[in-house]
Amino acid sequence: MTDADITTATADWHAWQESWDRQQEWYLPDREERFRIMLDMVEALVGTAPRVLDLACGTGSITARLLARFPDATSTGVDLDPALLAIAEGTFAGDDRVRLVTADLKDPDWPARLPYDAYDAVLTATALHWLHREPLADLYGQVAGLVRDGGVFMNADHMIDETTPRINAAERAQRHTRMDQAKRDGILDWAEWWQLAAKDPVLAEPTARRHEIYGEHAEGDAPSTRWHARVLREKGFGEARPVWCSPSDTLLLAVR
Repeated sequence: MTDADITTATADWHAWQESWDRQQEWYLPDREERFRIMLDMVEALVGTAPRVLDLACGTGSITARLLARFPDATSTGVDLDPALLAIAEGTFAGDDRVRLVTADLKDPDWPARLPYDAYDAVLTATALHWLHREPLADLYGQVAGLVRDGGVFMNADHMIDETTPRINAAERAQRHTRMDQAKRDGILDWAEWWQLAAKDPVLAEPTARRHEIYGEHAEGDAPSTRWHARVLREKGFGEARPVWCSPSDTLLLAVR
């Protein structure tokens, strides 16, 4: 099924997931690699039947890969986006290993909405860069309170090293050249994907609500890996360091 066909298959949640993955991979060609390493470290540190919190879960990309690899795992997905949560709800309908929670991570009381007080692993990817440093530090403190002793937190996201401006500029130029070519080949970008969702009979209403909540897509500060590791240790994690990186992104692992 092509992206253009999705509007005629309103209940095909698998097609929406595939379309979301392709759109995300336009920005992140190594997206699956970061997921693989994330799950490798879950297995190494908390085993193959973890209780996981999928933080800012979106369509449930992490949860889908978690359950495919570890069938005995359970996942709580939390997000505020009504359109992406609708796709997640459709995808995992009837799967009692998954619970989905609507909550605003900037609300200090969001952990009270969760079904459990503690998790073996809290996982997130390409989601928290929209937070600025102060609210992100506060969120890290809340996450530390949710991870059990010996449990893990992993965040795969944009983490920019401002001490290497020439490297950053070269990487950015090469990445945009690749993205421009993929765009000419017909890939949907972020804005086009949301335009498609807005035309779908099932997703139109939650997409409209999503735009009321978020407005235009905005970026936060994208602090360095060192900043993330330092703040996580300050907030209660015993160890924190990168376990994977690309020229622009890092998977940072913290152990409680």
